Amino acid sequence: MTTMIAEVYDAFLAAGTPEDKARAAARAIADYESRFSRIEADLLLLKWMTGAVMAGVVSLLIKAFMP
Repeated sequence: MTTMIAEVYDAFLAAGTPEDKARAAARAIADYESRFSRIEADLLLLKWMTGAVMAGVVSLLIKAFMP
């Protein structure tokens, strides 16, 4: 089920776009928004994973150079 952003739909209608094209464009924008939110979630996970790896490397470096 696709969702539609009502504000975008209303803006397209106010600009004079036909109703069917305004509805399709609002749905397309909503689909892209959901894709971007998934990408942001994946990036958040990758940031945490990178931080954990960096912490492990730093701890190994400290262990190697501290007596």
